[in-house]
Amino acid sequence: MAKQGSTIYGLMESFGRAISYALQYGVPLSDLVGNFSHMRFEPSGATTNPEIPFAQSVIDYLFRWLASKFLTVEEVEELGVMTPEVKQRMVERLNNENGAKGHNGTGENAESVVSTGVARGNGQSDSPACATCGSIMIRTGTCYRCQNCGSTSGCS
Repeated sequence: MAKQGSTIYGLMESFGRAISYALQYGVPLSDLVGNFSHMRFEPSGATTNPEIPFAQSVIDYLFRWLASKFLTVEEVEELGVMTPEVKQRMVERLNNENGAKGHNGTGENAESVVSTGVARGNGQSDSPACATCGSIMIRTGTCYRCQNCGSTSGCS
């Protein structure tokens, strides 16, 4: 992307400017994060950021990072970005729901369930966002289905 004059460089530069103008003219960051986080395309992979250990694309990483730095914990949780604060809130909620500190009804510690990603769409952190509502979809066979609105990724 860094090669001056390349197509990707030009696209990323244009996209960056468009996002900058959107923020300057009042588009809420939460709307941008909701639309651009969890986008899936190459390059994707592991990162060195412990808050975002795996990014599905450069755009996914950028918007999840912006959310973790500039949005409230409530907004970040609603948008499905798993920061340490959101994970802690999920652990506390699981503990409160089950009545016993650290017990989630399956014999596992609630914190291990959240940190392993089970709370994120049944551990499918690479699932795409729903084209209809933006929620993270879950795998159903070889396709994906949205638990929020019921749409599928094209399979019947």
